[in-house]
Amino acid sequence: MAKSVKVGVVGCGGIGLYHIRGYQACPRAEVVALCDASPKRLSAAAGEFKIDRTYADWREIVSDPEIDVISVALPNCLHAPVSIAALKAGRHTFCDKPPATSAAEMERMIAAAGRARKKLMIGQDWRFQPDTQKVKHHIDRGDLGTLYHGHAYVLRRLGIPNLGSWFTQKKLAGGGCLYDIGVHFLDLVLHLCGAFKPISVSGMTYTKYGQRGIGKGGWGMSEVDRKAPFDVDDYACGLIRFDGLTILLEASWALPMPVEGRHGVDLYGTQGGAHLFPAQITRLVGGKFVTGEPKLKKLPLTTDRFTHFVDCVLDGREMVVKPEQSLVVQRILDAIYRSADSGREVTLARH
Repeated sequence: MAKSVKVGVVGCGGIGLYHIRGYQACPRAEVVALCDASPKRLSAAAGEFKIDRTYADWREIVSDPEIDVISVALPNCLHAPVSIAALKAGRHTFCDKPPATSAAEMERMIAAAGRARKKLMIGQDWRFQPDTQKVKHHIDRGDLGTLYHGHAYVLRRLGIPNLGSWFTQKKLAGGGCLYDIGVHFLDLVLHLCGAFKPISVSGMTYTKYGQRGIGKGGWGMSEVDRKAPFDVDDYACGLIRFDGLTILLEASWALPMPVEGRHGVDLYGTQGGAHLFPAQITRLVGGKFVTGEPKLKKLPLTTDRFTHFVDCVLDGREMVVKPEQSLVVQRILDAIYRSADSGREVTLARH
């Protein structure tokens, strides 16, 4: 059995740099190749991280026989085609969020992983946060009783990635704030609740500031086309219904609120509640609610998603972020957009 993996990172923008640093911090991984269509970004990353092997075309890096793992850090529209090609080439594949731009694409990614017998994981890093692990421990132990409602929110006052970049073009991104940051907290709340069988979804999306050039944040290394339309959402919300449980999701890139941003998850159960971030547990004690900080002597997981993925590849372990769960996340995202377009609740088929 191999003691380490050789990694090729596809995409050297802001997310790609996170990927490179993540693997370089992992003692069982070595980043051996980089790929980016931008010569400037590629050269800068190769120089900073001292990586000699570079590719301008993702088709070439996924075919490199010395690479064990392909890490995808590209615009959303390329998640599925690059991941599928990597899996077909026999590479374990780590793909950044969102899973894809449609559930149909994610289904093809899962099928490709199954045929290749290779690992496929979507990079949902919030599951690995220490506070998340502590709260999840108390939920799974039954301290909150039966969960009946959750509220997940990630709201930015000025947080639009580069206006005119791929982030703000539907043909390249698939969606706006819902795909960029909402997906993180949707996945997080589903994971905490252990709820992956949604019944229906109602959603609304809004574009109120970005199309006016308002709301730009500090993130983004992508090329900018000043003539490109801003045709994605800068605020979105959805109500997801399960059997005995509802979840409210909110996400924004640009919102006229008094603080720069806030994010968290609130959960309500029959014996108590939980809050993230920071982590707090509220219990029903003697007919009263008592709130305190959750305690856990040892975290069950590493706090790094890249280390977790590498360990799963090398040791044959089960991944915490299962591709079938990421498919449910993508189905809910799809349903929020469909509901917003139709003005109606979307019923989801039982799988």
